[in-house]
Amino acid sequence: MNSDADGKLVSALVRGISILQCFNNKRQELSGKELMDLTGLPKPTLFRLTETLCELGLLRYSERLSKYVPGVALLNLASPVLARMTMRQFARTQMEELANYMGGQIQLNVGSGRELVLVELAKGIEDKLFAPEIGVGISLSRTATGRAYLLALPQAQRESYLADLAARDAERATQLRARLDDARRDLAEHGFCRSHGDLHREIQSIAVPLSKPQDGEYWVFAASVPSYNPKSSQMETDIGPRLITLVRSVEAVLGGTGV
Repeated sequence: MNSDADGKLVSALVRGISILQCFNNKRQELSGKELMDLTGLPKPTLFRLTETLCELGLLRYSERLSKYVPGVALLNLASPVLARMTMRQFARTQMEELANYMGGQIQLNVGSGRELVLVELAKGIEDKLFAPEIGVGISLSRTATGRAYLLALPQAQRESYLADLAARDAERATQLRARLDDARRDLAEHGFCRSHGDLHREIQSIAVPLSKPQDGEYWVFAASVPSYNPKSSQMETDIGPRLITLVRSVEAVLGGTGV
């Protein structure tokens, strides 16, 4: 993030947020040195910012770990975000029914810009898959959900992401363009994108985006089952059509509520 872009951003705020963004579901505890390496901030600046974040409860220093961990006050910030997403309530019952039918998981994800996040999860009674936490980020390049999201974005945003990816990893960008071509054909022919086992070979997934964004946010539903589940062979013929029906019914409710 460029803190000097057009002089519109407050640099101290940008730096503070950059510290919080260092944490994710795989990096839950970080030392001061690790935060310096990740943010590029000098030690005095990092110290002042971490002290402020700790005072606000957004960050906490664990004496046991000798590291910083996300503070519970972050949950207060997340709560109103989830509460305003009424689509979660509209879709939950149908998501649970389909998850039970297939013995897998149904995920609801929302994205804006280059951030795609899980906001609702229905886990079937017989599902054996690992259940990700609400709020976890979704890979844009290596999942059916991510590719469905990228195809829903305006072309300029999608090409900007691909150009930046190519600058970092040209081979991965080339592979993603090929996968996006596959996903585009899948959406045209079947109405959903397939995972191709890019991220987890033992899991079969499909994803269906909403037809249009809701208040500037793009939504994607996904269904996943382990490869040993008998339903994995019916993802295209049975689960796919059912997931599309779920999405279209949610869209009908949204249209009726004016959301």
